[in-house]
Amino acid sequence: MSHVSVASRVRKFAPLFGAISRKLSSSIDLSSSDEWHANETVVKICGKKYYVWFIIDSETRFIIGFHLSPYRNSQQAFSLFNKAREFGSPGAIVTDRYSAYKIAAKSIFNNAKHIRVASFKDDISNNIIESFNDAFKDWYKTKRGFNSFESANNLIATFVFFFNFIRPHSSLNNLTPAQVAGVKYDDRTRSNWLLSA
Repeated sequence: MSHVSVASRVRKFAPLFGAISRKLSSSIDLSSSDEWHANETVVKICGKKYYVWFIIDSETRFIIGFHLSPYRNSQQAFSLFNKAREFGSPGAIVTDRYSAYKIAAKSIFNNAKHIRVASFKDDISNNIIESFNDAFKDWYKTKRGFNSFESANNLIATFVFFFNFIRPHSSLNNLTPAQVAGVKYDDRTRSNWLLSA
């Protein structure tokens, strides 16, 4: 399948997957979770550097949200956390030591402990989201960058939908993160989502 065909299909079905995700996610409450982990990684859009900010629940591995931006500053951390708080508030927010997270975490999740970790030096690590970022980067490498901000958002949203709702994880007893988070659906429903695309 050509790049043009893939882009056309993603543009067509990203809104469908988005609607399914919003409907199913509305029943998820992750406020009993011990930790949410946040981090950002770099992508290229038309050769220009952009940042994708992700936040993931440590217990279910559910990607709570993402935010795509050409900027790497506190405002972007605020945008990410504002989206995430629809799922509640965890016991702790785990990030690296990048200062952009500090005020956003304190302002939005004021009852959560903000744990700022340094790689390989602290008792608590950010390995959960680093592992997710590795999977994301493996997928992203096949794209060789994105052609527009819209297509990047659509493709990333489709990847997150697949990660949360479609792909079983061996570390989750072959369930999806959404199923571990309490969303009820069976393999047939999951197959129907793929067939609809």
